[in-house]
Amino acid sequence: MSGEQAAPRTPAEGAATAAPGRGANEPGEHALWEDRTRVFLQPLAAPSILGLFGFAGATMMVGAWQAGWYGNAGTPLILWPFVLFFGGLAQFLAGMWSYRARDGLATAVHGMWGAFWLGWGALFMLVSIGAAPAALAPTLGTVREGFAFWFVPLAVITGLCALAALGENMVLALLLACLAVGAGFTSAGFWAPSNWSLDVGGWLFVASAVIALYAAAAMMMENTFGRTILPTGKYRVAGNIPGGRGVRPLEYKHGEPGVKIGQ
Repeated sequence: MSGEQAAPRTPAEGAATAAPGRGANEPGEHALWEDRTRVFLQPLAAPSILGLFGFAGATMMVGAWQAGWYGNAGTPLILWPFVLFFGGLAQFLAGMWSYRARDGLATAVHGMWGAFWLGWGALFMLVSIGAAPAALAPTLGTVREGFAFWFVPLAVITGLCALAALGENMVLALLLACLAVGAGFTSAGFWAPSNWSLDVGGWLFVASAVIALYAAAAMMMENTFGRTILPTGKYRVAGNIPGGRGVRPLEYKHGEPGVKIGQ
């Protein structure tokens, strides 16, 4: 009737109404999205945690041997199983998982260095079981031009990754810069040959391993505590303050619906 006003219509329970505003967290937040785009949630932990730990373990052991801190010419015949699986396979898998995490830099770094450590371990495995002549094994202080070329593409590509890492954080950029220069010195040491060049390459490998341990620990603690514990030189100021948050997660106030974080 003309003299009556129609009662306001209320949406049925669970039905979508208007699109939520930025940062909406009202009780009906889920209902607002219910009839809209479906998102297939497949959360991943940061693959670089595993990748950096695997890289650090293999690089520290081989770098210290290369620098002459321990061992002899037969030491790689003992190291290869650890290097092959921990430094090679684990890191290579981290690189493949980085595809799923849509991290191009981690994909390149872990995929490349994981493949390198797989090759390093496979070479010494073949020598240790007698499937390849011992003369093929690279020996410190002798000319090994073929083995020197292994480190040429590693140095170039890792250097490019170091430049790309400047857009992420300074710790990762420093790690990759040390690694690239260390690969360059190692290549020169097997090409010349030059013991001092191999020593410098080994020192830089150990330095990069120590930085990798720090970076992996920082990522792992940020995941477990939900905030920055060890700063990594991110451009976002809050990401460098212990207790701060480096990123603003794109999720509901209480997390992702139906997704359990942790094990």
